[in-house]
Parts: sequence; structure tokens; C-alpha cells
Amino acid sequence: MEAKERKGTTTIGLLGKDGVVLASERRATMGYLVANKETQKVFQIQPYMWLTTAGSVADAQTLVRIMTVQTNLYEIDRGVPMAVSAAATLLSNILHENKIIPYYVQLLLGGYDTEPRLYSFDALGSVLPEKAVATGSGSPIAYGVIEEYYKEGKSVDENAKIAIKALKAAMQRDVMSGNGVDVVKITSKGAKLEKYELKDIEKM
Repeated sequence: MEAKERKGTTTIGLLGKDGVVLASERRATMGYLVANKETQKVFQIQPYMWLTTAGSVADAQTLVRIMTVQTNLYEIDRGVPMAVSAAATLLSNILHENKIIPYYVQLLLGGYDTEPRLYSFDALGSVLPEKAVATGSGSPIAYGVIEEYYKEGKSVDENAKIAIKALKAAMQRDVMSGNGVDVVKITSKGAKLEKYELKDIEKM
């Protein structure tokens, strides 16, 4: 049986003046089959640091576990939380070390330490700081909305609305994206995960 994958995933990251927004839809596919309509693609690594995942479910889940454990161990050992930039370097190193048989993923890491931070990763370990980014098969459609509405200096609430609008557009045109939206807002006060069903999105 073909491995369950999130090839059709659309995930979005937006950097704002007071925090970071990470968002995704929920559809998981196996080829042209909708394998799951409630797939989690936004994961908490630490209360101030979250990760979006696209690609192989097994690989993504493994990397979430590794990053959660490693950041916990770092804080236990040193007595301070790991900086988001340090976590980005760690994740890049993990991906790069396995590039012969790579983790089949595309990731976004967002968080808030001394300031909001956002990074994107490919399967080979390339890491790029970002201000506005989308991944997956629906990303070309999502980028059209992001380019129209995103501006530096917006709040997380404003950026969350842009992310939802971009995901809504992607889900309407990309058959491999759909079935609701998860949005996390990360600020200096912590993170808030919001879930939207299709009926909620249609009203926006």
C-alpha cells in the first residue's frame, strides 16, 4: 500500500510585528484518494515554538518527536529555553544528516523568544528565515492572496485573517487541500490554536 502522504498540503507562515502565524488545512491524501479529513499538520514543539508539516506522515511525526525531546533536554540541561534560531539550526542539521535517505518533508518553524521568528526547511536541510511563506501543492494559489494582502508590521490577528483567506483560496482550487483550517498565533504571551470548520470559513 502506498504510504500515506501529505503531498497536497497547503501550509502558511506569516511574520508580524507582535508574533507569528502558522496555519494549515487538514486533508491528507494517498495519491488521488482523500485518506484523512482531520489530519494534524500544526504541532507544538514548545509553548513558544510550533511546527507545520507537509510530506510523509511518519517522517513528520518522527521529526516532531525528535524536536520536542531535544528542546526539552536542552532546557533541562541549561536551565533556559532553546532559542527559536537555535532550534532552526538543530532541525536543519537533523535533515541534512539524513539527506542520503531524506525525511520526506517540507516544514515551517515559527516561534517567539526575544522577537518573532519564522523559518522554512526543505528535505535536505536548507533553512531560510521568512516573512511570508507557503508550502505544498496549494501554495501557488495561496501566494496570490498573500502577495495581495500581506504587509510587514501587521498584527497576528490581521495575519491570521490573511492566512485563512489564502487557505480558503487554495482549498477551492487545489483538490489535495481541504477539510478545515488550523491556525496558531504565537506571541510573547504564548500561543493560541484556533480551529475552523468549512462552515466557519465560508462565512469569512
